[in-house]
Amino acid sequence: MNHEGNWKLETFNELYCKCTGFGTMFAKKGAMVAYEGNVKFSKRLLGTNDGNIVGQMLNHASRKLTGENLEIMEIKALDSTATVYLADFGAHCVVIDLEPSGPWSSICVESEDLLAFHNCHYGVTPLGVGVISQKGLFTSKLTYNGPGSQVCVKTNGNPLVLTVSDGNPVCVDPDACTAFTLPSPQVVTDVGLKTLIGQTSGESYQYKFSTPGQIVIVQPYERESGISIRDTNRPKMQSSPRMGNSGQSGSFAENQLGNMLDQLL
Repeated sequence: MNHEGNWKLETFNELYCKCTGFGTMFAKKGAMVAYEGNVKFSKRLLGTNDGNIVGQMLNHASRKLTGENLEIMEIKALDSTATVYLADFGAHCVVIDLEPSGPWSSICVESEDLLAFHNCHYGVTPLGVGVISQKGLFTSKLTYNGPGSQVCVKTNGNPLVLTVSDGNPVCVDPDACTAFTLPSPQVVTDVGLKTLIGQTSGESYQYKFSTPGQIVIVQPYERESGISIRDTNRPKMQSSPRMGNSGQSGSFAENQLGNMLDQLL
């Protein structure tokens, strides 16, 4: 969605996303730390894609229902070229140039790790093995929408970028995975009797990427797992896993359903 403007996103001093241009672009709400020029910031209430109001409302509802509803602000340079600096709690910034075809035609990223984008189609896509990841069954997907399509992803620490080669799959911890190109990964598990009694290696499940040319971005930080598999040795880094409407722990599917109902009600 170009909005008759053109922006260039680039990493600046590793911790900033420097945006230079005119017209309209989008970023995480509250991510601006400095700017030069005549710029207006406003909250985006519905979707960022082209289309009528019904289509935008459906897109917004799908992101809200699936938990991938990043609060977005619209950045608009009013009369000339402007420069806007974005950052988020000292996270490292990675700018990705999307392409018309090939592995970089789209990128899947957790909404919490998305900092900014320009001229992209923004939606959600099912993540078949998301039942063991931090965020659940869906992830955000940004797709090439014309020249200048760019996405800025943030990572907690310097990112590791891995490319899958033929016959040599890449396996990563789901809680350290920040972004990847399609297709969605396969899950590999190592859950046995030791896991059930709390004697685990701390690496009971991984994402497995097997498509040659596929790219995976990993951060040197692990979110707390979306479910508990009695891994008592895993360090706690965030709040406890989310519960369903009852507030009591139960099966992960019940918790996911409860979270979706919370979004609707």
